[in-house]
Amino acid sequence: MTLLYRLSSSRLFIFLIIVLFASTSCEEEDFKNIKDQRSESADVATAWADMTLKLLNRSNNPPTYNARILGYIGLTMYECAVHADPSKKSLVGQLEGLDYLPVPIAATEHYWPLVVHAGQETIIKLIFGSRVKEAGIAPQFNELSINILKEKSHRLPQATVERSLQLGKDIAEAIFAWSEKDGGKDGRHQRFEDIRPFPKGPSYWIPPQVGQTPARSPMHPQWGNNRTFAKANGLIPIPAILPYSTNPNSEYYKVYKEVYDKNVTLTQAEKEIAAWWSDDPSETYSPAGHSYNLATLTIKQNKASLVKAAETYARVGMAVADAFICCWKAKMTYFNERPQTYINANIDPKWHPFWPEPPFPAFPSGHSTQSAATATVLTDLFGESFAFEDNTHNNQDRGFFAAWPGETGKYTTLIVKTRSYKSFWETAEESAYSRFLGGIHTRQDNEVGLSEGKKIGTNINKLTWNN
Repeated sequence: MTLLYRLSSSRLFIFLIIVLFASTSCEEEDFKNIKDQRSESADVATAWADMTLKLLNRSNNPPTYNARILGYIGLTMYECAVHADPSKKSLVGQLEGLDYLPVPIAATEHYWPLVVHAGQETIIKLIFGSRVKEAGIAPQFNELSINILKEKSHRLPQATVERSLQLGKDIAEAIFAWSEKDGGKDGRHQRFEDIRPFPKGPSYWIPPQVGQTPARSPMHPQWGNNRTFAKANGLIPIPAILPYSTNPNSEYYKVYKEVYDKNVTLTQAEKEIAAWWSDDPSETYSPAGHSYNLATLTIKQNKASLVKAAETYARVGMAVADAFICCWKAKMTYFNERPQTYINANIDPKWHPFWPEPPFPAFPSGHSTQSAATATVLTDLFGESFAFEDNTHNNQDRGFFAAWPGETGKYTTLIVKTRSYKSFWETAEESAYSRFLGGIHTRQDNEVGLSEGKKIGTNINKLTWNN
């Protein structure tokens, strides 16, 4: 006979009560465990951030468009986590046009790691679309999704799981719908709009004969018209530029001569700095992806909670997105020449920069602007003296091929290793300096970029993040 048949009717009743009580107790304990989730691990957030960067690395998107992607993915993560902490505030009503997002059903349980998981999976699929499969990363993507769902839903009531997943999905879909109206949704395909005849003559940019990407027109000439995340960033005045001059005593001449003098005497260490921050979108995460990875490194080192991690990704993502919009507005206003154009015409007709030129005007530096915006938000979140190691390009072969007109093409190889920093601002300054060492930006481009990036990051920090 089975156990149940051997038990007397009274004992059977007691046995069933015990089983039911144990089951209920487990379920009640699970509810207790998810009541206060402010200290939940950031593992779901960092796992999806890593997956996002893998997709960026294989998508070969323009740097402007990659920054836009990270703005929406980071914001989605924050809005999916914000209700886990009563002290935090949603950005609904603070960002232009974002007047509504789904909210949790009152008096019901949600497990916020699952909300974040569903939100990230949904927004990434919506933004990348078929490229998840085209990038050859679909198996990894699906495996990550399955593993997170299995781990985070273990022993939770099914209703809580389903409710949490639905909320994350709904938030992501609402943010994606809002993203479609920002002016940049087609940026992956419409890279080089033909705006000719563009300005010609002294001080104006011309498409490089040899560069990172062949182009006859500048990349994304209308990007500066896109909607910014922080309203204040869309109102920042365009910075002033040095007046054009060929006089050797002028400041304009001096900043270009400075590039030339440094580039003909580059040390191995300086070449490695230039290579570390090159962030060519065809080979890496691009500049914005580098910044997003700095956020991941910081979150892991700080052992940040899920909520703080989500806020970090949101601030960094929106900061770099706004940085590229503001920077491009200035670039297309001045249409300023790259160092090679000025140096070849006024200093040395045979000189070439160490690093191939990108396909858009110079002033101000995009790297400097977005790096300063990133450093400003990370400093506000984690402090001024946050020492860390950047392993973004660790042990990568950062080679490039350049075939200059009239010369034999050559392949330059640099193996770059982990770099250490004592603060976030140090990364911004080195990122800016790398563009000078690469021969593709003047000190003016970089200094103004750093200054403008700090304004952009400050405006992101000034959003109301706390109740």
